[in-house]
Amino acid sequence: MSTRSPADQLQQRLAYVFRAPELLRDALTHKSYLNEQPAAPNRDNERLEFLGDAVLDLVVSELFLDRFPNAPEGDLSRLKASVVSESALARVARELDLGTALALGRGEDLSGGRRKPSILANALEAVIAAVYLDGGLPAARALIERSFRVVLDDGLRRDIDPKTDLQELCQRTFGVLPSYAVLREEGPDHQKTFDVQLTIREEIYGTGSGRSKKEAEQQAARMAIERIRGT
Repeated sequence: MSTRSPADQLQQRLAYVFRAPELLRDALTHKSYLNEQPAAPNRDNERLEFLGDAVLDLVVSELFLDRFPNAPEGDLSRLKASVVSESALARVARELDLGTALALGRGEDLSGGRRKPSILANALEAVIAAVYLDGGLPAARALIERSFRVVLDDGLRRDIDPKTDLQELCQRTFGVLPSYAVLREEGPDHQKTFDVQLTIREEIYGTGSGRSKKEAEQQAARMAIERIRGT
């Protein structure tokens, strides 16, 4: 059994050792802990969370700008949103086992706070900020590139081929395939607009509009994926 503290073990999983460990301590401190331990030297992680959100936004934006130099702003924004969502952040935090290192109040801990997506997502943003303050932007960028690799790849695959992604997700989650129906076709042949509705087990999960049926179906598929995954 390891004698190292949860914070030390987390640093190993982060592949980053803090020069100022108090930054990591604060990043892992939930406000519920300080409500019960007012004399503790910790600060809660809300201010670091604010900074970490901005650092993550910057790094992910740069990554997508470099990877897709000709992509329009709307596509880049959609890609970024899928990566910086609460569910994506919580997923990365769970992969890092961030919850075991959190300082929580007893009540929050007993209520499952170490597994709550909102607490995990906020703590991960705070950790990103702590790395940024401790090692600068290059260290924060390296952490994000390492830790978010799977989420970044999934976000790209979901955006490039959302219908296939949704089909696989539906089979795993519901055991059925999604169904698409064209609700309207408007405009002349050279400038048609299609409105599509997507249902799963007769329940509406998404709608979409586009200059082609495929484009409308892809938009509806993205909406359905976000609803199922809670993004």
